[in-house]
Amino acid sequence: MPLPIFDLALLLVAGLGAGVVNAVAGGGTFFTFPALLAVGLPPIQANATSALSLGPSSLASAVAYRDEVRKYAPRLVALSIVSLIGGVAGAVILLNFSNEGFGRLVPWLLLGATILFAVSPWLTKVLELPEGAEASPAQRIAGLVLQFVTALYGGFFGAGMGIVMLASLTLSEGADYHRINAAKNLLAMLIKVTALVLFVIAGAVVWIPALVLMVASVAGGYLGVVVARRVPIAWVRAFVVVMGLALSVRYFIRFG
Repeated sequence: MPLPIFDLALLLVAGLGAGVVNAVAGGGTFFTFPALLAVGLPPIQANATSALSLGPSSLASAVAYRDEVRKYAPRLVALSIVSLIGGVAGAVILLNFSNEGFGRLVPWLLLGATILFAVSPWLTKVLELPEGAEASPAQRIAGLVLQFVTALYGGFFGAGMGIVMLASLTLSEGADYHRINAAKNLLAMLIKVTALVLFVIAGAVVWIPALVLMVASVAGGYLGVVVARRVPIAWVRAFVVVMGLALSVRYFIRFG
């Protein structure tokens, strides 16, 4: 069934916005998820469809870091296993919620993701290991536990997941940006793919809106490179935080 013109335009704008902010600072879910709710999708279907629409960006990022992934593969085995388990568990929990029950959680989830997005630079700095230092066994175990919790959240909702993951990986993997970013992209892909398989099997994905958002977000990703060169990242982050707070208030009113 064709989308109404207004809904199509809204999804195209949301997809472009998601692609741009993901390329610059992250936070694309703040655009896609509310847009899907606005065009009439129930909360669980909106969440699953949003996750699918942003999936190609995670895959592309993981492929781009394939050399780093191969180099650090032995260190990523345990993290990959807990990510797969957590992603599946989170998706299963979501699919066992009613739309009404999940809807009541939406404003809290958006508010929590917004706060994480706002404090992420500070959080990463606090957890980061000193330059050249190796993580202790206790730090590695803590990193695995935090990664499981992050994957559980990622399979359930996912907004801000990458931000938490960067912080947890600095705890166990050190300050090497390319190493932790490569690990983050690989683990995010594993979490999203496992959750998406369950969403598709359960029939929770609405395909036409997903495809519209997917195409628009890819275009937005290219535009994001231009934005990144001309607009300070701090401005983009501030815009996403303000948007997240406004959406949280709106959904507290709607679902409260």
